[in-house]
Amino acid sequence: MIFYILITLLAAAAGYFAGASQLALLGLQATAFAAALIFAGTSVLGLLIARLLSRVSRRKLFFFLVAVAGGKLLSFLFRLILITFLFGEASSGIFKQPTALIALFDIFFISGAVIYLLQLEDRIKPMQLLDFAGFSSGRPPEVHEATTYKILDTSVIIDGRIADIVETGFLDGILVVPQFVLLELQQIADSSDPFKRGRGRRGLDILNRMKRSDRCVIKITDTDFPGITEVDTRLIELCKQIGGYIITNDFNLNKVAELQGVQILNLNLLSNALKPSVLPGEVMRVTIIKEGKDARQGVAYLDDGTMIVVDNGRKFINKKINVVVTSVLQTPAGRMIFAESN
Repeated sequence: MIFYILITLLAAAAGYFAGASQLALLGLQATAFAAALIFAGTSVLGLLIARLLSRVSRRKLFFFLVAVAGGKLLSFLFRLILITFLFGEASSGIFKQPTALIALFDIFFISGAVIYLLQLEDRIKPMQLLDFAGFSSGRPPEVHEATTYKILDTSVIIDGRIADIVETGFLDGILVVPQFVLLELQQIADSSDPFKRGRGRRGLDILNRMKRSDRCVIKITDTDFPGITEVDTRLIELCKQIGGYIITNDFNLNKVAELQGVQILNLNLLSNALKPSVLPGEVMRVTIIKEGKDARQGVAYLDDGTMIVVDNGRKFINKKINVVVTSVLQTPAGRMIFAESN
């Protein structure tokens, strides 16, 4: 606000001392005081327009400017063809058209082009043709061709397994990190809660690790949606805009995105799919770690963290025993194995 006031005062001062003479060159007669008001009003109008434009996404602004330029060109060409057809003298007709006629054609073609292109916006993915949305990467342009964008959310960055998957080479395409996700990570890293602070710093370390890796291309985009406050909703809108997938391990984001037709890669589902299959009747050797909820149960864990609930296993705490698998329960949160002591 102070910056805007300062700009307005400077414009008013310029108008007061030099504005009257400058306006006189345009055929306008004004006192120094009136010139100061005109200059100040013009600066205020310019600042308001700039502030409004800052709230519009670069994508929409790009489409709008292309539509205006295209509409203006169509208006000129149509007038040129029409005058040539009617009068047969294009050279004299182009520059002697009534202002009202020019304005009428401009309004018709420009408004039509703007409406058409903005309606077509959701079907076009210009980021796959032109790196326009504010991405940054040190790789040559040819690396970005024919790629699929994969947008990382905050939870999957903090989780850290994404970096290990990248190193295996199974994940191709461009990994996109929105600026608003980085901001959320920074806020978590600056939290007064030691646990949250540690998670946030871990997420930033994971991003730096992937940025240095030769196995992936990390791109930061400043495309944002100022009218939307929730990070999950902004991620979904960004994915709709540029195409591709959202990589997450957030169950709620997974469900909301699926309802809106956005493609999701859930890291937890991938992790569960990679766990070794266990069938009822299979014998396993495990170490009972602690007692279970029921009186006779003991609990053991596999190397991948899968919990094994062993019936009649409580008496074997801190001992390694053979168990027989009785059933396997698969849930979105993970897998649980039920067994009994052999």
